[in-house]
Amino acid sequence: MALSCPPTLLSGPRRNPSTAARTLSITDLSAAAPPRQPQLHSKLALKQPPLSSIFKKPSKAHHPKLANTTVKSLFTGIVEEMGTIKHLGFDQPDSFTMKIQAKTVLEGVHLGDSIAVNGTCLTVTEFDTVSSEFSVGLAPETLRKTSLGELESGSLVNLERALSPSTRMGGHFVQGHVDGTGEIMELRPEGDSLWVKVKVGREILRYIVPKGFIAVDGTSLTVVDVFDDEGCFNFMLVAYTQQKVVIALKKVGQKVNLEVDILGKYVERLLGSSFVDSFKSS
Repeated sequence: MALSCPPTLLSGPRRNPSTAARTLSITDLSAAAPPRQPQLHSKLALKQPPLSSIFKKPSKAHHPKLANTTVKSLFTGIVEEMGTIKHLGFDQPDSFTMKIQAKTVLEGVHLGDSIAVNGTCLTVTEFDTVSSEFSVGLAPETLRKTSLGELESGSLVNLERALSPSTRMGGHFVQGHVDGTGEIMELRPEGDSLWVKVKVGREILRYIVPKGFIAVDGTSLTVVDVFDDEGCFNFMLVAYTQQKVVIALKKVGQKVNLEVDILGKYVERLLGSSFVDSFKSS
């Protein structure tokens, strides 16, 4: 006996037209556009907070702004030779020039090179290797701070070229930035050596310590004693040094250029700023 299927089974179950429409509508929408939830996440990812709001900049107090101490030239305080002043004065109303006769410091010299003259860093403005002469200009501040203005034609001066990468470091770090002048108070021989006592202002004496470095007329020397009550310090020149620098040729009452050890200035600057306080609070 053959079985016959009802019409409803052959044609499939009847569907509610409205339900089918709704089903197709939802499916179509899902296929046509991505879900809203990922879209929201995508937009949030584009609006991340700036890094500046996450990483705070350190307080300025932790990084004190120091004075400009850029070093363009550096010397050792080992005098290369003594030069002779050929001319000193105003070539023009506002131009004070010094012409010096020398030999060693002119080897390989170029315009704009730095040469320390009695410990003062000066720039070569002219040179003549045939006549063995070079010229430097002196600014008003240089004349006020140093003893160079007291020189005259025929005076001898200490000369040293700026360091090069191949130069041996025989003395100490000398910038050629004269801090001031001192007055020779005593010249006293002992054996073949010479004691020299120099009087200096309190603003410079505070940086001078026994057995410390000091540049006197550009010569790297070791301080022997400091006499705070007299405002003086002394050092000793051995026989060889006396023959190579101008200090031994000077007399009591004459001035010398002084540059204290730069390390003392840095230490004072750091101790007087909030740099140390930042370590205490950390």
